[in-house]
Amino acid sequence: MRLLHSSCIRPLKKQQPRRNFHKPNFGNPKRSPPAKAPIVSDSNIVQWNNAITNYMRSGRCDSALCIFEKMTRRTSVSWNAMISGYLLNHRFDLAHQMFVKMPERDLVSWNVMITGCVRNGNLGAAKRLFDQMPHKDAVSWNAMLSGYAQNGYVEEARMVFDKMPNKNSISWNGILAAYVQNGRIDEAQKLFESNPSWDVISWNCLMGGYVRKKRLVDARCLFDKMPKRDEVSWNTMISGYAQNGQLSEAQKLFDESPIRDVYTWTAMVSGYVQNEKLDEARKVFDEMPVKNSVSWNAIIAGYLQSKKLEIAKELFDAMPCKNVSSWNTMITGFAQNGFIDLAMELFKNMPRRDCISWGAIIAGHAHLGHNEEALRLFIEMKRDGERANRSIFSCILSTCAEITALELGKQFHAHLVKVGLGSGWYVGNAVLAMYCKCGNIEEAHATFEEISDKDIVSWNTMIGGYARHGFGKEALEVFESMKRKGVKPDEVTMVGVLSACSHSGLLDMGTQYFRTMETEYSITPNPKHYTCMIDLLGRAGRLDAARNLINNMPLEPDAATWGALLGASRIHNNTELGETAAKKVFQMEPDNAGMYVLLSNLYAASGRWGDVGTMRLKMRDTGVKKVPGYSWVEVQNKIHTFSVGDLTHSDTPEIYAFLDDLDSKLKKEGYVSLPKLVLHDVEEEEKEHMLKYHSEKLALAFGVLKIPGGRPIRVFKNLRVCADCHNVIKYVSKIVGRLIIVRDSHRFHHFRDGVCSCGDYW
Repeated sequence: MRLLHSSCIRPLKKQQPRRNFHKPNFGNPKRSPPAKAPIVSDSNIVQWNNAITNYMRSGRCDSALCIFEKMTRRTSVSWNAMISGYLLNHRFDLAHQMFVKMPERDLVSWNVMITGCVRNGNLGAAKRLFDQMPHKDAVSWNAMLSGYAQNGYVEEARMVFDKMPNKNSISWNGILAAYVQNGRIDEAQKLFESNPSWDVISWNCLMGGYVRKKRLVDARCLFDKMPKRDEVSWNTMISGYAQNGQLSEAQKLFDESPIRDVYTWTAMVSGYVQNEKLDEARKVFDEMPVKNSVSWNAIIAGYLQSKKLEIAKELFDAMPCKNVSSWNTMITGFAQNGFIDLAMELFKNMPRRDCISWGAIIAGHAHLGHNEEALRLFIEMKRDGERANRSIFSCILSTCAEITALELGKQFHAHLVKVGLGSGWYVGNAVLAMYCKCGNIEEAHATFEEISDKDIVSWNTMIGGYARHGFGKEALEVFESMKRKGVKPDEVTMVGVLSACSHSGLLDMGTQYFRTMETEYSITPNPKHYTCMIDLLGRAGRLDAARNLINNMPLEPDAATWGALLGASRIHNNTELGETAAKKVFQMEPDNAGMYVLLSNLYAASGRWGDVGTMRLKMRDTGVKKVPGYSWVEVQNKIHTFSVGDLTHSDTPEIYAFLDDLDSKLKKEGYVSLPKLVLHDVEEEEKEHMLKYHSEKLALAFGVLKIPGGRPIRVFKNLRVCADCHNVIKYVSKIVGRLIIVRDSHRFHHFRDGVCSCGDYW
């Protein structure tokens, strides 16, 4: 066997033929091969088959293949060992090739291959093999039943079960598990009652189904009827009570349990932790005769959730059986509590990482707004050879959405599809939100259509996306389609619908939806819905109606609601109403810089420069600072940021030259600047100069210069775009013949051929 092993990892030295196998020397044509090959005994074949199996179990597929190819005689066991070994190492393609080459297949060969197809998720191939089988046994039938059950095809699993000529306990347990695992508990109960001879595994399976459905009364009834109970029976019932907050019942059963294993104790610890009874959890933990990694992880997680990080760290350091889950628990806890540096230190010191580890540290950075670091870690993870899961992709796509990195988001989307994780609502919703927030509503709609199993988040994201882009009619079409599909709207849906009406000036429709949302959809309006309605009425100039609505609200208006009224007052220059709304906002949120600026702008628009000065002094005295305005544009995966009058960019001369050249073209098209929009008490000429170099104009100029023709130019601003810039961008879209998309703090504007999608209603 040592010689056999060495022949697989290095070339054979010149040697005499050995007893176990013969290798002719084809390298020397003058030397004749032996006239007769040695006889290979059955014991030799058994040894080789065992060696193949051992190599496969240790993941050394090439060594196993080397032995297989050197065998001068093979049995079906040899072929089956190779097939099952490849399947064990997730090499389905090689297993299938070996199966096809097999000179003669036995029943084991067919069953192994069918099971491999099932585990690989290829039920179609499994069914074809099953139909081709010359003979089937209970293993064959049970493999198909299990495959259908595990993939949610309960009806198909039942058809297989009903056709089985001979059913054994595995068959009965398989179909019972199919109903339970797919949440069809009533059908599972009916099946259970049809057969009087179930084993303890079956009783536990049904009881576990009741527990997952939170039907604890039914679970306890079944538990009390059980002719025989094992540790799983007691643990299932105890954990069921504990996880659902019935800790006294859980403790009572725990005390009655004749056998307590580590899982029984851990169920109690986890139950107390989940119900925020950390002292009781610690008491049980300290009394445990034997602890495993799950026990330690549960109590550590409890301290992390309670923000007692020092105790959690002490327990972690004392833990004798750390596993990767223990490290992940600590990293997640520290990151979620804002201690990202400590989380990163733990991450770097981990002896082994998995995709959960990477996901935890990436999500921690993203949660704290460290978006560039989150993206850097994702790239490092790929270089490290770790495969991203759906959760990581969802997080990284959300990060792209936050920094509006559309091109990068597209690349991640393409990679997501390439690795086969592009289907389903979980990741699909993240892709959808990324395109909506990054200004590509067409790709957002295409993604939405591709999500086969849309959930309420999918519908809400698409409605909200259309609303923020100013496509109110499209948003309402999606809403009506949602209702036709039988999906019930929720509170978020109606916020999107009312927002769509507000941004598009659909006053009558918005009013109708608001009036009927409680009677038609059983949704009681909350402050967000009232804020949308105040905004809708205010934008339309119905200030009295907006004030009456806010005065007659059945609940207390919040700062956002009063802020909507202040915004409407600013649009229509109603200083008195604006002052009233601002006073309410300042009472609730004295540090809200945006509201100070909005009222100050209202005073400036009315020429009340003394009041403007008073507001600025008040902001200074209260320590409130105005958020500086800036705009940015993405070019070749890099974000370029500009502030008003910015001179720091490396392409500043080219940008300013472009804007200077643009002046004459704008005037030829009929553009007239609006100096009154400069809310500073300075000369008219200086106002025109200040308008000319607003941050959004600098970003737009850079985009026109650097983004290839035919592609949309997307500009983003952290504050609301001013009316003069809005006017200029309309003209620029016509002059340069480009689609220009601008997102400000309120909404998206799509400029094309001198027209904006908002219809100047914003």
